[in-house]
Amino acid sequence: MRLSHLTSFLSLALVAVAQDVSVATVKKAFDAADIPEDVTITFKPTALLEVSLPQATGPPITLHAGIQVPRNDTAGPPTFHVVGNVGPGPFVVATVDPDAPTPQAPTSAQIRHFLGGNFHNQGGLLVNSTPAVSEFRQPTPPAGSDAHRYIFLLFHQSTAFATQTLVNANTSVSNFNISTFAAAVDLGNPIAGTFMLVAPPTS
Repeated sequence: MRLSHLTSFLSLALVAVAQDVSVATVKKAFDAADIPEDVTITFKPTALLEVSLPQATGPPITLHAGIQVPRNDTAGPPTFHVVGNVGPGPFVVATVDPDAPTPQAPTSAQIRHFLGGNFHNQGGLLVNSTPAVSEFRQPTPPAGSDAHRYIFLLFHQSTAFATQTLVNANTSVSNFNISTFAAAVDLGNPIAGTFMLVAPPTS
């Protein structure tokens, strides 16, 4: 991601406080943050993916594309809702960090922070009927790093996903590639997504 874009985008992200309400706005945020280019995806969303992070006290944090979330508020696991005419499912949800260990030198990217299938649309709430392939991992950007982008993507689940053997609970989460994986298991392009920025905790 170009540093000038990141600097300007961070200033906008700090004032983002509400959930996504416009597919066009989400796409604009993805483009401004260079996500389609850096993750090598075609992002033309047709629905909204709402991601909420539970909090120990107070209401959950529901992401707005590009919101900056304090690392201590990201323990999760998140809950997912879909808004739009996408059918009953099943769906796949993936979360990746393309900025590890730092946005300037992402030699470990992408980090796979979540990968789960068999999500079904129950009145907008996405409920999975099987354990995740990769359970949610809390963001851990290292000290001294700029904020990382944590990208949540929703796909229609393919037949091939149910029998895939490329990723399991023991597969390294480093150097994952969501676009390569999606192509290998015939997921197609994501139908919705959102993302948050998380920086290392301040000392």
